[in-house]
Amino acid sequence: MARRDWTEKLRVYLVTDDRPDHGEVAAIVEQALAGGVTCVQLRRKQEDGGPMLKLALRLRELASAHGALFIVNDRLDIALLSGADGVHVGQTDLPASLVKSRFPELVVGVSARSVGEAVQAEQDGADYLGVGSVYPTATKGDAVLTGLDVLAACKRAVRIPIVGIGGITVERAPEVMAAGADGVAVVSAVMSAPDPKAAAAALAQLTFS
Repeated sequence: MARRDWTEKLRVYLVTDDRPDHGEVAAIVEQALAGGVTCVQLRRKQEDGGPMLKLALRLRELASAHGALFIVNDRLDIALLSGADGVHVGQTDLPASLVKSRFPELVVGVSARSVGEAVQAEQDGADYLGVGSVYPTATKGDAVLTGLDVLAACKRAVRIPIVGIGGITVERAPEVMAAGADGVAVVSAVMSAPDPKAAAAALAQLTFS
C-alpha cells in the first residue's frame, strides 16, 4: 500500500481495550467507524491466539467496510492471518527492521518515547510512529510520560508520520495536532464514551479542520 493511500487514515486512530466481550468491542468499533475513525488497532495483551484471530477478522471486515486502516498490535501472526494492513510494535516487541524486511507490504508502526527512539525507528523502516504517553493515562500501566515537547521534537527529527497517544481526549486533541502530530490515537476517549459515534465524530472534526 502506497504511503499516500494511508497516511491520511492515521488522523483518528482508535486502539481497542481489553474488555472481555468481543461482541461489545466490535459494536463500539462499528459505531466509532461510523463516526469518523480512520484507523483501528486491535490491542489485546492477555488473549490467546484463537479468540484474538476471530475478533481480528471481524474488525478487519468492519474497517474495510468503512475504508479505514486495520492494524494489529504486536501480534504479527494475527496481522497476517487476518489480512490486516499493518502491525504496531513497541520497543521490546518484534524488531521493526525484521518485520519490514520480511513483510514489506505491511504498514509498520513503532512506539517511541524519545527523539532517539523515533530516529532509530525511522532508520529501521517504520512507516509511522506512535509517540507518547503525551498525557498521564491509566490505560497502559507502564507508559512513560513524554508530553507535547517530545512529540514536537520527534516531528522535527523524522520524516514519517507521527500519531500522538496517551491520555488524549476530545478537549486535548487540538493541542496535540498543533504540536505537530499527524493524528491522535485514543482508547478510553472512544471505547468508554457514552456515545462512541459522537466521540469519534468530534475527534474527526478537530483533526481534519
